Amino acid sequence: MLDKNYPYYLANQAVFANEQLAVTDKYSGEVVTHVAMADVEAIDKAIGAAVASQAALTRMAPYERQNILMHCVKRFEERSEEMALALCIEAGKPIKDARGEVQRLIDTFKIAAEESVRQNGEMLNLEITPRAKGYSAMYKRVPIGPCSFISPFNFPLNLAAHKIAPAIATGCPFVLKPASRTPIGALMIGEILAETNLPKGAFSILPCSRDGADLFTTDERFKLLSFTGSPDVGWALKAKAGKKPVVLELGGNAACIVDEDTEDLDDAVARIIFGAFYQSGQSCIGVQRILVHENIYERFKLEFVKKVAALQMGDPKDEDTFIGPMIAESEATRLKSWIDEAVSKGSTLLTGGEQTGAFLEATVLERVPNDALINTEEAFGPVVTLAPFDDFDSAIEEVNDSKFGLQAGIFTRDLYKAQSAWDRLDVGGVVIGDVPSFRVDNMPYGGVKDSGIGREGIRYAMEDMTEIRLLVIRDVSRG
Repeated sequence: MLDKNYPYYLANQAVFANEQLAVTDKYSGEVVTHVAMADVEAIDKAIGAAVASQAALTRMAPYERQNILMHCVKRFEERSEEMALALCIEAGKPIKDARGEVQRLIDTFKIAAEESVRQNGEMLNLEITPRAKGYSAMYKRVPIGPCSFISPFNFPLNLAAHKIAPAIATGCPFVLKPASRTPIGALMIGEILAETNLPKGAFSILPCSRDGADLFTTDERFKLLSFTGSPDVGWALKAKAGKKPVVLELGGNAACIVDEDTEDLDDAVARIIFGAFYQSGQSCIGVQRILVHENIYERFKLEFVKKVAALQMGDPKDEDTFIGPMIAESEATRLKSWIDEAVSKGSTLLTGGEQTGAFLEATVLERVPNDALINTEEAFGPVVTLAPFDDFDSAIEEVNDSKFGLQAGIFTRDLYKAQSAWDRLDVGGVVIGDVPSFRVDNMPYGGVKDSGIGREGIRYAMEDMTEIRLLVIRDVSRG
């Protein structure tokens, strides 16, 4: 697997320009393949080709774009195990999680295919004043133009799909920069897109260095920048993006509240373990902060810590592995230092905390001080904090005491508390009876505060990728 070298895709064409980017197996650390890297000249050509393709893309009928998306669905299904194994190798993602991501890739393209024929406008009544008598209006949505996409390493398939699929559905050409650590998934999507009849220049997928990627942000030929990744990088890109709209899907330190009326505590424990530790915690909506009502705290803690300690860590290709390697040893080292800092400030280490290379044990810390990095920053790894609360309102305030605001989870059977959480939590989404890590690919997904601006989810991304064009008609016979 991954025994071939991969091209980049420039104006729909595979280009074996070089073998500059080495891709490693994140479990073994060995180089398993090489990928062509684009230089500034190639990026410039891709942007020019995207601009040139816009007219042909705009002329494509919605059903034609739908056919392209459904071709992708069919091919993803045919190559699903191949794609899952590639994801397991390049990202270190446990194979069960990798298969789940491939299924979400398929779902995302299916949703886009459905939405591609639903881009409807609206008739407007303008006769709201005597001066508008005889006037009528309607509007339609038109493609915004060439789009710049930058996707992250943790969901190399599906987070790229959340940019690519709506762009095809709306008729926007795009140039995508996949994460250098995990470029293979996006290039596999490109391989399948190259089989379609998309107009030449409609897509380019270009792994490149950060130094060479400035055009993705600054070039005025792009009419939209969509970035998913770290907050520091995202806000810096927005500051350089100029006049173009920017969509940012950034980080979080998601919290989960378990209230005293939670009847099925075993279910809450199981769901929170999944939400905190799936794909080694490398998810921006992974559970990081757990607040449990004091009346059930000890019972929850005992069961939770016991089951976390039993999670199997090892080769992500093993069907029983739950905790695989982090994306790089440097990331495991960073997070290990945050654990040590929390303990030095008085936290209790309930389980885990040991690092071996890129592996970090599933870790639970109790009563972490508010100023510890593991509380204030995004962990992006297999570490959670655990603390009791005695009042639901104070728990809401504690969740809000964060510079992030992506999603939050609430385990409660009290409808009024659920409504209060929805009203008061300063986040992009509130999930009742489950973890903040829950996402279905058609829902509006995104955050507030440092967690970003804008929403993904196919229909909502399509709105960002289109503009309203108004038509006003005067009926002179009624003037």
